[in-house]
Amino acid sequence: MASGADDILQHAVLHESLDSALEGCSLVLGTSARLRSLPMPMYDARRAARQALGESEVHEVALLFGRERYGLTNEEMMRCQFLVNIPANPDYSSLNISQAVQIMCYELRMAALSEVDVSLPPPDWSPVDDRQMELFFRHLEETLLDIRFLNPKQPKKLMMRLRRLFNRARPDQNEINILRGILKASQEASADN
Repeated sequence: MASGADDILQHAVLHESLDSALEGCSLVLGTSARLRSLPMPMYDARRAARQALGESEVHEVALLFGRERYGLTNEEMMRCQFLVNIPANPDYSSLNISQAVQIMCYELRMAALSEVDVSLPPPDWSPVDDRQMELFFRHLEETLLDIRFLNPKQPKKLMMRLRRLFNRARPDQNEINILRGILKASQEASADN
């Protein structure tokens, strides 16, 4: 839409899957007009832009936009650490994707130009990327099934709630190693019984 921005399109990378697009990202912010039955941590566009800008100094950050007709799926939202809501007219709260992208780009630019102190995470903390989190979530679900904590016939929202918890915590590599070690030990103890 912007004259003279052809270089952006020429350098755009197309991905075949969400897994591929989020590979290496330690912070995923998903835009959504719809609030879900299981509330997720939410930022407004301005706070999300400041967070994204600050964290982009130390690791990969992704902004995830949904489709024109129905936005992000529940599964896509569960890949996000935070949702971003852009307040709009309550009678028609969903924005056109180009409008949502434009608003987020504007807020990113304003955050970059401002002298507002962008809080950075501690220097010894670098959250794991999306791939590591997905491996952890698979291992967690497998373990919960093995130890019979998760009933596959009535899973309710347990895994969604656990995803929300761990996405909010944003563990680093050492913390993921500890958690995966606990899961492995639980599986081994369950197999021995």
